[in-house]
Amino acid sequence: MDDFTSRVSLAKVTRDNNLKIEYAPDDPEQVMISSTDVNRPGLALGAGFFDHFEPKRIQAIGRAEAMYLKTLPDDLRRERITDLMRHHPAAVVIAHGTEVDPALLEVASYFEVPVLSTPENTSDFMATLISYLHVQLAPQITRHGVMVEVYGEGILITGDSGVGKSEAAIELLKRGHRLIADDAVELRKVSSTTIVGQAPDLIRYYVELRGIGVVDVRRLFGMGSVKQTEKVDMIINLEPWVQGKMYDRMGLETEYTDIMGIKIPSTTIPIKPGRNLAIVLEIAAMNNRQKKMGYNTAEEFNKKLMESMGLDGDASMM
Repeated sequence: MDDFTSRVSLAKVTRDNNLKIEYAPDDPEQVMISSTDVNRPGLALGAGFFDHFEPKRIQAIGRAEAMYLKTLPDDLRRERITDLMRHHPAAVVIAHGTEVDPALLEVASYFEVPVLSTPENTSDFMATLISYLHVQLAPQITRHGVMVEVYGEGILITGDSGVGKSEAAIELLKRGHRLIADDAVELRKVSSTTIVGQAPDLIRYYVELRGIGVVDVRRLFGMGSVKQTEKVDMIINLEPWVQGKMYDRMGLETEYTDIMGIKIPSTTIPIKPGRNLAIVLEIAAMNNRQKKMGYNTAEEFNKKLMESMGLDGDASMM
């Protein structure tokens, strides 16, 4: 199931960033923000230049803009504020604890533009808000699977229903690792290189085990056994062992799975009775971490093997 999140309510933005609502034309839950960018309208207020003005962006008025407006005659100040508000920006935030101009509130209410305020300085506020919006408005898809954190590595476990994903996750929890999501994993592309996974609100902290039912991991194993979000560092696909099928035994070839344009290292693990999946997943996590630190065991072993055979160390095993 694929879906893309592209809006977040003004109410949520206000709560999560400790903003004060000075004026809102509607229920803030119904006012939606859809742009990750935040703008300082200095050029618009100072010169009336709106040729490249993007109204979907939140506008941050800092100390410099506020002090500049105070130097203007009353008529001109109202005119500049009116020019800004008639473009209907998503919201206007007065930063740095600056007193909100009554004229700005009056004009904002006329054009029904939300006005917020924050005591933070403008640069810090904008950096925090932009980072926040990039996460909240990140492209998102939902995938069937289980996600766990093992030795600091976020592992997305995929495979057909009934293959043993949830059972493997429970065994990992018993060994001190943490659950991110079971059954459905929401994946967000928070940057050009990073996919972050989390559980849908309804099923967060729950695991379904066939024959037992739904269990609350947080209550059974404690708060240390769960985590809300984690970067996806690798994908492990579980499949039943197929007799005669050729499986990678050396690990020389690195496979990748494309998720929203980002390639995630992935591997397929065949399962059959008697295999301890928890240990296998732990080793996979440690091996992936080792590769990121610059050491590839398979390549090192292959090099030594080729040297022992008097062959070029760069040759690959057949």
